[in-house]
Amino acid sequence: MSEAADNARAFDRVLLKLSGEALMGELEYGTDPERVDRMAAQIARTHATGIEIAIVVGAGNIYRGLQGAAAGMDRATADYMGMLATVLNALTLQDALERLGSHTRVMSAISVTEVAEPYIRRRAVRHLEKGRIVIFAAGTGNPFFTTDTAASLRALEIHAEAILMAKHGVEGVYDADPAKVADANFLPRITHLEAIERGLKVMDSTALSLCMDNDLPIHVFNMADESNIDRIVAGEQVGTLVAS
Repeated sequence: MSEAADNARAFDRVLLKLSGEALMGELEYGTDPERVDRMAAQIARTHATGIEIAIVVGAGNIYRGLQGAAAGMDRATADYMGMLATVLNALTLQDALERLGSHTRVMSAISVTEVAEPYIRRRAVRHLEKGRIVIFAAGTGNPFFTTDTAASLRALEIHAEAILMAKHGVEGVYDADPAKVADANFLPRITHLEAIERGLKVMDSTALSLCMDNDLPIHVFNMADESNIDRIVAGEQVGTLVAS
């Protein structure tokens, strides 16, 4: 890579957090292959510039543990089902990336050795250093923790310089839900503490606290704009920046 290209990057290593809903497209549930392919193309294009990319993917398109608990299921059981659903999404994304020529590894926090490597921090870092995209599946491996918390934890463990928080259908963070409040105000920059105190829908409070305590910035952006990842890693202000 040329020195000019290297200087154009604001980060060397990032963690991309994808919601399960982002894989649905316009479907009510499940996975839209066309949407997955477009997302994979964005990721592969950015990775080809030399930046190291790790990914945590959610499972809202398949199953949410909290909804299962509300229906009467034991919360821990429901959450383990949600972890398995993230493995399905991770494999789907891996397949799409590898069809584009990107070397990819799925690392799972629960044992599914036939389809994914066990999560070992040093091995994950080595994969990144070797130019592989690493997809972290199964959350933290523990019930009662969301994939947001998994994203914060993994980002800190691999020494990512920022979390790129991809949203579905919104440009960033607002002071109210824009789907319910017509005049909700867009917030270009806030602190982690403001997000927690105001109950803004960035990440859950555990994940935000982890990021705040370790001074890890979060870039919240709309995944629908296929140039956004490239623009963020180039140092542009895109969406909302959550930082100390």
